[in-house]
Amino acid sequence: MSDKVYNVLFLCTGNSARSILGEALMNKMGEGRFAACSAGSQPKGDVHPMAIEVLGNFGYPADGLHSKSWDEFTKPGAPEFDFIFTVCDNAAGESCPVFPGKPITAHWGVEDPAAVEGEGQRKAFLDALSYLKRRIELFLMLPIKTIDEMSMRSKLAEIGREEGASIKAQAKDADAQ
Repeated sequence: MSDKVYNVLFLCTGNSARSILGEALMNKMGEGRFAACSAGSQPKGDVHPMAIEVLGNFGYPADGLHSKSWDEFTKPGAPEFDFIFTVCDNAAGESCPVFPGKPITAHWGVEDPAAVEGEGQRKAFLDALSYLKRRIELFLMLPIKTIDEMSMRSKLAEIGREEGASIKAQAKDADAQ
């Protein structure tokens, strides 16, 4: 009997940088226990070249990564997601479509590295990769099979407040307290 593979969706507006990084990281770090996808509400159509470069430099496979609409995951035959993580503040504020299953959601906002031009762009992508990697490491340490839903939601929100949380995510968290 095989163990359950958990389906994870990373959402962003453009699906060209942060959500792509999340997808690649989770697929490698999850070691077959997780199947990750990414999508955007208004996909750019192309993955940002710096995202591909940074992933490749650290040994994360980028084959098959592409920018796509979240509508792709609302159609019949789409995977049922166990977890959905928004990684940009805009996507977190949008009305998301109804996805199959009963996913647990969390906001893991990280500033957009694609918004940085020039010399600082590579560092911005490296920072985003580092912040998302840390969140995924923490997520993978959770006792997913035994934790109750309320505790899971709380832990995922806590992970979203880790170092590198977007300014809007921090402000949203301060409002909730």
